[in-house]
Amino acid sequence: MTAVAPPRDARVPTLSAWWVLIAGVIGFVASLTLTVEKIDLLLNPSYVPSCNINPIVSCGSVMTTPQASVLGFPNSVIGIAAFTVVVVTGVLAVAKVPLPQWYWIGVTIGTLIAAGFVHWLIFQSLYRIGALCPYCMVVWVVTIALLVVAASIVFRPVLEEGRGGAIARVLFQWRWSIATLWFTAVFLLIMVRFWNYWSTLI
Repeated sequence: MTAVAPPRDARVPTLSAWWVLIAGVIGFVASLTLTVEKIDLLLNPSYVPSCNINPIVSCGSVMTTPQASVLGFPNSVIGIAAFTVVVVTGVLAVAKVPLPQWYWIGVTIGTLIAAGFVHWLIFQSLYRIGALCPYCMVVWVVTIALLVVAASIVFRPVLEEGRGGAIARVLFQWRWSIATLWFTAVFLLIMVRFWNYWSTLI
């Protein structure tokens, strides 16, 4: 009889493990705070959320839109559930508890879906709602950063074993540079979209 190899555990570098944990905590706190603000607004329509900074940076303007409750309840509730999983994963990774490769693949796929949703929300905020939610933007940043880290954990052993094409190696090597360029592109889109307001502050 041929022995069946046990599922391989992914090797998680210490820095990546801490990245996952910190991203999870930040995302959880932002989602929880946004949910509390939403509840306060529902209980008292005249309530002014703490993240209402100016006419553009105003989570109150975003929370009352249909895009803020895609599934019929606040998107932040999804964030609480999702980031709870991320926090637990981060704690296990920091504690060096071995997690199978398929688990990290699942985390990466889930984060990829979340990143797609985040980019839809970015488009809606800029070109449909016309306002920015500070806590939402925090979730945008940590979700994209988490995607880079989770994908790195999945693909690192593949590339170290000599598998994967040249393009995959280049993307892995320059992953943070690419992420930085993407953050910069989003920042520039925000500046251009609301330049009429920003220019009044100069």
